[in-house]
Amino acid sequence: MYAVSGNNKAYTGGVNMQEIMFASENYSELVRYFTNINAARVFLVCGKSLGSLKLGKYFDELENRTGIGIVRFSDFSPNPKYGSAIAAAKAFRESNCGAIVAVGGGSAIDVAKCVKAFVGMELDNDCLAQRLVPNKLPFLAVPTTAGTGSEATGFSVIYKDGEKQSVEDESLVPSAVLFDAAVLKSLPEYHKKSAMLDALCHAVEAAWSVHSTDESRGYSRQAIKLVAANAEAYLSGDSKAAEQMMRAAYLAGKAINIARTTAGHAMCYKLTMMYGPAHGHATALCNQVLIPYMLKNTDDCIDKRGKAHLDGVFADIAESMGCATPNEMAEKFSALVSGLGLERPEPNSAADIGILADSVNEDRLGNFPIKLTKDTLVTLYGQILKA
Repeated sequence: MYAVSGNNKAYTGGVNMQEIMFASENYSELVRYFTNINAARVFLVCGKSLGSLKLGKYFDELENRTGIGIVRFSDFSPNPKYGSAIAAAKAFRESNCGAIVAVGGGSAIDVAKCVKAFVGMELDNDCLAQRLVPNKLPFLAVPTTAGTGSEATGFSVIYKDGEKQSVEDESLVPSAVLFDAAVLKSLPEYHKKSAMLDALCHAVEAAWSVHSTDESRGYSRQAIKLVAANAEAYLSGDSKAAEQMMRAAYLAGKAINIARTTAGHAMCYKLTMMYGPAHGHATALCNQVLIPYMLKNTDDCIDKRGKAHLDGVFADIAESMGCATPNEMAEKFSALVSGLGLERPEPNSAADIGILADSVNEDRLGNFPIKLTKDTLVTLYGQILKA
């Protein structure tokens, strides 16, 4: 739910209020925001491509406009490493900044969340083993993709020793978000496609998660409808559709913040590490085979609400996608993924499928409403990979 005031909105669900801003031509919203937080310096976590955007020029001129200093941190990669998060937290601590700003995709926002989480810890010891103490540092997220929904969640994904790690706390939900659809114009087509699929997968996985609620399914429903209605126009460069896709990603992020992701995400991480497809590409390939499997095996439902509940969820997803039946929905989802021209990875050896099956996080499978065995995972990965 939203409390609306002018062009800005404050989200009133959960623990924290979240200020929502929409960018105007001259970014006057940011001037007001930075003035209101009363920080002499801000710590900007951003990708190296920020300078090519109009938004980047705004940050270049921020000190002249407002007197607020900028300390930049860009030393991280996609799927950021733990070491980068620690380096960022140390840089923040040394910078005497009073606020955090993340401009970028999920990686930039994930690193910024780790700064907020780690800054009060012993940085030379393992921060993942330490207790997170919430703080009230102002934290602005400016997403430059329409997919991750990281601007709406309280968890961050980083990699340590090659393994995915999650940092989670409600206090890590950004306190403010600025949406600027103009930044999507410069995204390569592949990244647009992958991010869009990530948003769709967040929405459907949150809908069928065993932890879903009426609230989370409401967010999922809205997000699915927005993706289905705007996908073609968005990929064709329509600016209004781009705004709607950013909204879809945000709503899907709110859904997973409540319900979490499920098997599609649990299965996709090792695919990305072994073969390199972008995250949204990989998780869409996983859900492309999982949806038909689920529809054929609803009798194996492990959601305490039962098979009838799960059948209702599939019917709801189908309706949101403009389909008459769940089977039609499965076909439409598969056609969307295949129609985008995203290739399936080709295994390097016969051992790959076993490695993939062994990599799946069992805790994440616990969110999935259908029981999956090791043998089932092997079969599903066999369908995902190119024969």
